[in-house]
Amino acid sequence: MNTTFIPDAPKTLIDTSRMNAGQRAALEMAEAARDERHNTGLAAGLFFGEPDFDKLLPFPKQSIEDRDQGDAFLHRLEAVLDQHADPDAIDATGEIPDGLLAELAKIGAFGIKIPVKYSGLGLSQTNYSRAAMLLGSRCGNLAALLSAHQSIGAPQPLILFGTEEQKMKYLPRCAKGEISAFALTENEVGSDPARMKTEARLEGDHYVLSGDKLWCTNGTRAGIIVVMAKTPTPDKPHATTAFIVETSWPGVEIINRCRFMGLKALYNGVIHFDNVRVPVENVLGGVGRGLKVALTTLNTGRITLPAACAGLSKRCLDISRHWARSREQWGQPIGRHAAIADKLSRMAADTFAMESVVRYVSSLVDKDKNADVRLEAAIGKLWGSEKSWRIMDDTMQIRGGRGFETAQSLKARGEVPEPVERLFRDSRINTIFEGSSEIMRLFIAREALDPHLKVGAEVVNSTLPWKTRVKAAMRAARFYAAWYPLKWMPFGAGDAAEGLHPDLQDDLDAIARLSRKLARDLFLAMAVNGPKLEKRQVLLGHFVDVGAELFVWSCAIAHAESMITNSSVNETEVRKLVRLVRFFGQITRERIAASFAKIRSGIDTESWKVAQEL
Repeated sequence: MNTTFIPDAPKTLIDTSRMNAGQRAALEMAEAARDERHNTGLAAGLFFGEPDFDKLLPFPKQSIEDRDQGDAFLHRLEAVLDQHADPDAIDATGEIPDGLLAELAKIGAFGIKIPVKYSGLGLSQTNYSRAAMLLGSRCGNLAALLSAHQSIGAPQPLILFGTEEQKMKYLPRCAKGEISAFALTENEVGSDPARMKTEARLEGDHYVLSGDKLWCTNGTRAGIIVVMAKTPTPDKPHATTAFIVETSWPGVEIINRCRFMGLKALYNGVIHFDNVRVPVENVLGGVGRGLKVALTTLNTGRITLPAACAGLSKRCLDISRHWARSREQWGQPIGRHAAIADKLSRMAADTFAMESVVRYVSSLVDKDKNADVRLEAAIGKLWGSEKSWRIMDDTMQIRGGRGFETAQSLKARGEVPEPVERLFRDSRINTIFEGSSEIMRLFIAREALDPHLKVGAEVVNSTLPWKTRVKAAMRAARFYAAWYPLKWMPFGAGDAAEGLHPDLQDDLDAIARLSRKLARDLFLAMAVNGPKLEKRQVLLGHFVDVGAELFVWSCAIAHAESMITNSSVNETEVRKLVRLVRFFGQITRERIAASFAKIRSGIDTESWKVAQEL
């Protein structure tokens, strides 16, 4: 993405003068916690009409040594799951056996990414994602426990923000199997941390922490919790700080274990903190930087969920393929009926693309532990969770009554106990976990708009002097006078496409052209709506969906190209792979066209009016 012409922007890009106090506090907190780096990744470039395919091609390949390390761990993990894990029993009892947890700890499953010096396995993000795929295909409860422990629990923020003393004290405990959790949500706090009530006040060499946390995954079994709390000062009344809290300390009390439609063995609960004394050395990431810790942790940890979704989707595809071959209706297998065949083909294409995204984003983290993957990971989470839910729903539909029937009931009457019903219940939470789809679209939209805000925010900011706004308008006019006409140019992806398999070149060219259409339509929406665009969340969501589809499509093409150039892949496999990816391109064009049609329709304004009348 070319950002060399984007001028330095004021610290606060968005005019909050017309907002009420609650809106202003929430937005200012979110803005202050944003990553201040210019987002120069492939995803940002796609939204800006300047995709840099050199960041994607050639598609990163896992080294032989790293792959072998991952293979060895996955072999041990699979053996433990085969011998000690009964997902249906875990679902029925609502408990994960202590013996299974001990076996997982024995093979290092609680410290996959924790460095060896802190007693972990020190494996790569790619291998961690591969483990998440395996767990996602087997048992949602285990996937949730290990993910909540390592992706957003204590290990991840400790690795990113912890002092050496904190790492030495807590990471070995986490690696050896002591479960950890992350406590942010409250009754009045979902995605709006400005409403947080939990507070910590400094008294000598301790903070005194009081408040309640809701839906703390792993909280009912955790020994270590990273707790977010307000630490207000006169100039920063909504400042938050992250604290490392041990559940054995006086004042930490589990009030209730929450129960859910799915994930019956999720150790999730309400935790009460009653004047808990937390040593000042247990402040994580610095006083007042709690939201930064939380958001940064989520940015990297968020890729774990689409990895688990990819594993789930593979399992669903496998179940559906077998059933489509064996189940006969009207004289032939149901897979030969067009209605079922269409579902299978779309499932296969989306599953391949999902894994492509996971592998690409994981490789970015492996290349640079501090890589800015906020947009890529958020798109992976949004697209992966939504498409895997569709795949799960189609699997239920293909299996029919046998999908709705429990595995235990199927087994009791002599049929293969495919756990579609359990997988269905367990997977519904994926579009809500770690940022709901609605919040993800707003997050991605804010990042996508950032280059435009840096150019034009001062123009519409009523808090600035008029002379400043006039100068900003002149700068913006000069920038867009050069930028906008280029977005109408018909050229494709250039040299990047020429190195691809001939049947994939047109698709990459199409991505480049659609990226420019996305950029100019987004600019026009900003020009027409001005500051009011922020309120048109449904409209912004359609733009986000286009950009997400383009990013995923790019990853699928690049991943396919890397497989095609692998000498071990024969001509038949190449032909099938190219057909699959070309088909994915067709359905992606279909989805993008639908999103552009929704953008043009303006129906979101009518939906708003109807909703207000309701």
